[in-house]
Amino acid sequence: MAHPVSPLAPKSYPDLPAVAGVRFATAEAGIKYKGRTDVLLMAFDEGTTVAGVLTRSRCTSAAVDWCRANLPSGVARGLVVNSGNANAFTGSKGRQSVELTADYAAKALGCKPAEVFLASTGVIGEPLDAGKFAGVLDTMATRMGDAPWMDPAKAIMTTDTFPKTAIAEFTIGGKTVRMGGMAKGSGMTRAIIPCRCFRRILAIAN
Repeated sequence: MAHPVSPLAPKSYPDLPAVAGVRFATAEAGIKYKGRTDVLLMAFDEGTTVAGVLTRSRCTSAAVDWCRANLPSGVARGLVVNSGNANAFTGSKGRQSVELTADYAAKALGCKPAEVFLASTGVIGEPLDAGKFAGVLDTMATRMGDAPWMDPAKAIMTTDTFPKTAIAEFTIGGKTVRMGGMAKGSGMTRAIIPCRCFRRILAIAN
């Protein structure tokens, strides 16, 4: 169901720059809504380093558990983010779903499942049907690009009425750093775009 756009929605959005070594595509998998994108696939070049900040809650979702288990390797080749279903409080079915999603993505990107990180947002308590990604991720992997970043910002929306993006410029050690970011309104999942200076770093927060 469409909601009126919040009066807090910005009049314009920043033009986020392409990040070397990062490509992405979005698609409609029909997870909850029809006629809107709901899955984001990102691919990272070899040598990409991953870091994460995870919730301290003991009631974590299957995607958070998956990321926590694979973060120690420090290696990332892919990221899958879906909206419409948080895959939280889903028990063994949720674990099976993330394993299957990572497997689909790994085959599409040509990497190991443990090198794929996952984030989900949306309805709680309903198992995520990973079968909806079958074929979709393969197709996405053939049409990836480095712009526009507005597409990923829209794909991670569930009940949000507008996408959220931001960009900042600052100096570290005498070098100018530009960092762009996107976020989902209710805080269930966030992906920070790698900054141009540290283009092999991806920070994922769940």
